[in-house]
Amino acid sequence: MELLVLIKPVPDPETRLRPNAAGTNLDTDGVKWVLTGYDESAVEQALLLKEAIPGSKVRAIAFGPAPRTEEILRSALALGCDAATWVEQPADTPTDPMRAAAALTVACQKTPFDLILVGKQALDDEAGLVGPALAERLGIADYGPVVDVRWDAAGRRFTFARAVEGGSDRVSAPTPLVVCLQQAWNDPRTAKLQNVLKARRIAIDKVTWAEVAAGIGSAAPGTHVTAFRLPPPRTGAKMIEYRTPDEAAQKLVRLLREEAKVLP
Repeated sequence: MELLVLIKPVPDPETRLRPNAAGTNLDTDGVKWVLTGYDESAVEQALLLKEAIPGSKVRAIAFGPAPRTEEILRSALALGCDAATWVEQPADTPTDPMRAAAALTVACQKTPFDLILVGKQALDDEAGLVGPALAERLGIADYGPVVDVRWDAAGRRFTFARAVEGGSDRVSAPTPLVVCLQQAWNDPRTAKLQNVLKARRIAIDKVTWAEVAAGIGSAAPGTHVTAFRLPPPRTGAKMIEYRTPDEAAQKLVRLLREEAKVLP
């Protein structure tokens, strides 16, 4: 079984982010790049399937600039992925989820696969578009967000669950397909030190930007970031003095309407 897992470097949630001097992008100096939470689940689910299906291999694929993209690929290798592919993106080349999906399609078409796993959305843009857009370009089915992906050896199909109102829906689908992970069977594992050191020596395959550009054509990104701004500084809390709950509610509504101006 050939399993592909798509990952993306995102800023560590504990990193203090700030706009660049022009306010057109993030200032990446000193930013720590990590796997987004849903991508961690996608990697974990791929590894669980690898352990459950004899002879399976997992390849991690990431699109982005160096060195951050290579670093998260090595993180995936340290967790247990068998191979990795870096899809090159020049640092000054703008992109968006749709163009990222197009670039990743170029890489996926270079290797055989039965299943592509991707986190349902990234921590930075929260778009949730890469999985469906990738499946559309590859001409295969996609499902998401899903949990509990299993391999039905007798039926030669993958099964998984999707949340629906009031419960969950169990789905069975043939290969090849794309699934957008919400959660794996269990919490993502932690890489052992010896595997981290070993991952440093593994060669990472590369899809050059020239190959990507030839594959996706000259179409510009569909969305453009116009500005990055920090939220206004917080002001101190305002205490409401009251004698009864009704009086407190009336004062709060008046303040929200007249001072905060969030009510009509």
